[in-house]
Amino acid sequence: MLTLSSIFWTALAIAFISFWWQGDTVKITAMQYLYQYCKEQNLQLLDQTIVLKGVWPQRSESGSLQLRRRYAFEFTTTGEERYKGMIELGGRRMQRLDLQAHVFSDDDQASH
Repeated sequence: MLTLSSIFWTALAIAFISFWWQGDTVKITAMQYLYQYCKEQNLQLLDQTIVLKGVWPQRSESGSLQLRRRYAFEFTTTGEERYKGMIELGGRRMQRLDLQAHVFSDDDQASH
């Protein structure tokens, strides 16, 4: 027999699993954006990982409600120094990418 309590807990579990599943997909999308950007800029993404730093609701351009996620990561230009970066995605679209000021290696400066 279904009770209101069992329906509530089942719905809550389904919502949590859906949130986790979608978050994993968005994280993979963020990694793809970062791999492409780092390749274009001759940077190296360190530890091949990004860390979720925040989630909040926002309105998309069409007016629908979506989640905006902020991830932190580290990168290098020379292989010696670590620099911090941040990427934000609204839904599955990149909204913002910030990199800490960094030094290019001598090889990179010759090609720019």
